Amino acid sequence: MAKFNWKNSLKVLDERRDVIIPGNADETVTFCVEQFVAVANQQIRDNGIFTVAFSGGSTPNAIFNRLSQVPYRDQIDWTKVLCFWSDERAVPPNDKESNYHNAIESGLSLLPIPKEHLFRMKGEGDIEENAKQYEKTIIEFVPSRKFDLLMLGMGEDGHTASLFPKTHGLHTIDRLAIANYVPQKDTWRLSLTYECINSAHLICIYAIGKNKAEMVAKVFTSDYDPNLYPIQRVGTPHNKAVWILDQDAALKLSKIILSK
Repeated sequence: MAKFNWKNSLKVLDERRDVIIPGNADETVTFCVEQFVAVANQQIRDNGIFTVAFSGGSTPNAIFNRLSQVPYRDQIDWTKVLCFWSDERAVPPNDKESNYHNAIESGLSLLPIPKEHLFRMKGEGDIEENAKQYEKTIIEFVPSRKFDLLMLGMGEDGHTASLFPKTHGLHTIDRLAIANYVPQKDTWRLSLTYECINSAHLICIYAIGKNKAEMVAKVFTSDYDPNLYPIQRVGTPHNKAVWILDQDAALKLSKIILSK
């Protein structure tokens, strides 16, 4: 089988972001899964382990589901994979709102990942203390505090992880994980910080579906204002973010942008 070189599909958007549009929703999920396999295997070959931070949402769950099936489940040495999360709600791990729960139910439970390699964010109890403990876990188990792959989604308000518009977590420095109060939802969330996100070796942002098209266009074309569109701050000139969109999510992007 020929080696899958996902980088051949990259289009340059600007100095901080690249974009890939593999096709329809199913083709895009397949692309994401094949990219995951390629990145995981390269890191395992080079370093002996693969560290990944998962996101919640329908697209990551679709990726987990596909990864748990033949042929993909047999293409990675899952005993070398260390799984973290980019954010979590203030709920226990058996709650249907839990990102951890949904990932497990979507397919992770079917993969031979050692239980000690599943580092969930603890949403129950003292959430600020839990964030500090999660940061310590990252420091202990993630080499150089840099994830090999950081998977992100985008909310229809432009948030990513649990970095919501106009919340204090947008301005945190010198932290890897935080508790972030979200007034618009009247709840606390656990989240990785920009510092942690932007240091990852590969940052992927997934957006699938027509319901994401308007915000994708706003984020790409509006003036830089991460207080209003937090996801704009993901990716730097030294470490670009890769946006992976299906055709529907890219619907409102101009041909000028996509032809760059």
